[in-house]
Amino acid sequence: MTDTAQQPRPCWSDRLELGEGVRWFDGRLVLVDILAGRLLQAPDDGGAVPGAALREVLRLPVPLGAVAPLADRPGWWVAAAGTGICLLSPDGVLDWLARPEDATPLPTRMNDGVADPHGRFWAGSMAYDATEDAGSLYRVGPDGSVTRVLDGITVPNGPAFTADGTVMYLADSARGVIRRYSVDAFSGALGTPEPFATIGHGAPDGMAVDRNGSLWVAVWGAGAVHRYREDGTLDRVVPVPAAQPAGVCLGGPDGRTLFVTSARVGLDEPGPLDGAVFALPVDTPGPPASSFRRAEAA
Repeated sequence: MTDTAQQPRPCWSDRLELGEGVRWFDGRLVLVDILAGRLLQAPDDGGAVPGAALREVLRLPVPLGAVAPLADRPGWWVAAAGTGICLLSPDGVLDWLARPEDATPLPTRMNDGVADPHGRFWAGSMAYDATEDAGSLYRVGPDGSVTRVLDGITVPNGPAFTADGTVMYLADSARGVIRRYSVDAFSGALGTPEPFATIGHGAPDGMAVDRNGSLWVAVWGAGAVHRYREDGTLDRVVPVPAAQPAGVCLGGPDGRTLFVTSARVGLDEPGPLDGAVFALPVDTPGPPASSFRRAEAA
């Protein structure tokens, strides 16, 4: 089950504090350094260039959990940032749709997020100190409305969607569990959660679904990435030469490159590859990452 035939290779010279939110959009690899508020893009076509560095697209004055591009508005993004959801202009101006975490009794921030195949944006929140049950999951509709759809989560990561958008996977990292939800295509309403996988060593973090419906999971604290079949069976473990893998996506020109981000935050003695971004060829491609489709009348 453990695959040591091919090891993920470090791609660029950067060592990120908390690299997450990695996505392949329109032939480019995009990711964030959460606590530094940085939106980053890989050089060239996302391929590894020895000694090259990631390009900083934007730097925000608040933490930046994840972004998705706005359909038909080049250079614009929807972002899980600070205490809420905002639109980002090409020059970095923040247009807040909502800041629901301003009202929480604990210091909290937005965490991972993604657009689903129907054009909605989803993002989680968490307490800075990972207080139990302090996190939530929000859904952003095409009209720009921000709705809390789940609460009682400690550290939400993902979500990740199947190619048709009818299934969502969500990790509660602090509890080591991944749950699966059905998703109503029209309304975005979630069905009853089903247990999908439990991780005993390390914590499930960022996730991505391939075209066969298998789920790739970065396992924080375990130095590994797992792949699960649709039935929840663990069928592949890929060692990563960094202690804290944090995010994954499938991309590259043919969708058959697994990109893995990692983090240095919290490590007393980070190793030389902690915080690096890695790449590994895989057999099954992933679907294109989705954009946020906002209605013109919103």
